[in-house]
Amino acid sequence: MSAGEASGEHYGTQIIEAIRKLIPEATFFGLGGKRMESAGLRRIVRAEDVAVMGITEVIRHVPHIYGEYRKLKRSIQSREKGVGGPPDVAILIDFPDVNLSLARELHHLHVPVIFFVSPQLWAWKKHRIRQVQRYVDRMLVIFPFEEKFYEGHGVAATFVGHPLSDLPLPQVSRLRFAEQYRLDPEKPWVALLPGSRGKEIDLNLPTMLQAAEQLGEDVEFVLPWAHTLTSPQKAKVAALIQMTSTRRITLVDDARAALFHARASVVASGTATVEAAMIGNPFLVVYRISALSYAVAKRVVKVPFVAMVNLIAQREVVPELIQGDFTAANVVLHLRRLLHNEEDRQAMEENLLQVAAMLRHGPEDNGESAIERVAKMAIRLASPLAAKPSIIQSLSKA
Repeated sequence: MSAGEASGEHYGTQIIEAIRKLIPEATFFGLGGKRMESAGLRRIVRAEDVAVMGITEVIRHVPHIYGEYRKLKRSIQSREKGVGGPPDVAILIDFPDVNLSLARELHHLHVPVIFFVSPQLWAWKKHRIRQVQRYVDRMLVIFPFEEKFYEGHGVAATFVGHPLSDLPLPQVSRLRFAEQYRLDPEKPWVALLPGSRGKEIDLNLPTMLQAAEQLGEDVEFVLPWAHTLTSPQKAKVAALIQMTSTRRITLVDDARAALFHARASVVASGTATVEAAMIGNPFLVVYRISALSYAVAKRVVKVPFVAMVNLIAQREVVPELIQGDFTAANVVLHLRRLLHNEEDRQAMEENLLQVAAMLRHGPEDNGESAIERVAKMAIRLASPLAAKPSIIQSLSKA
């Protein structure tokens, strides 16, 4: 298994657990985070050592990333030569800069390759479709339009639904959440989600904090920790808050509960925007990358929106403040509208409900979650495993 980012690491943990329900004796190794390790992954490469963002940022870290990739590659080759033999199946989750190269190595070793959470080839780097065609046995996608894109390019693809669509709404009450973090339940709450990587925090959080300073309203601000942040990164966030804002910013551990109970949110483009949409919280999308990365992206990215919610709906459901438009003044302008304009709030909530419905697999899923569908597909592609009568019986019962 290979997952190098916060959302992918979360899905990887769930996939390990789902496979183990069907095959208790299954073993896992590869690239992942601490939660995957706790679930049973033998970590050859740590996700926190290779997660970077942006075009120029990836280029700058290529020597380190490639060194970690070679370490992972050697672990697969050593298994192939050793007693255990090569893996029965590989599940590669997002993180295309590493995982598409890894798919090639696995293909040469005749290991069935599943790629879960598609790289955004429909937006840019379409030349990479050739790598997918050659080295990926099954592309499992979480957005409905991606299935048609891949089928149009001769790639076996299946829309399994978005894993976030299977999650129940947070059960913690507003009062209990307020007590836990000493928040005032009578005030409106604004959630700030700057991203899960260190570079995202550096580029997005200061402007969010400036907006909180300028909002000038009697609200509480909550900022959820990303699970992948290291202790030094957390200390940096706390120091940045102390230096930048006189407003009270409450750090919390539960992003979903923060989104659920917030009156409005400011969310960095990424998986958190889909999470906010599934929860139905009115929000605006912000994002900033390095100037050079943005200049390159403007030339190569060919999509009308940045926010996945807007791409799914094919229209602007949530406002986007990207790069130069992402200023504290603009954030405040949109926040005030979301906090006070009931007509705008209701329209956005209805649109978010429609987007959420599009991310569900459909009534024919027999109650299976997206993660369960990924687990079953992996087992079926692992031919040595699938041939075992006990495994066939487990799949038929599940």
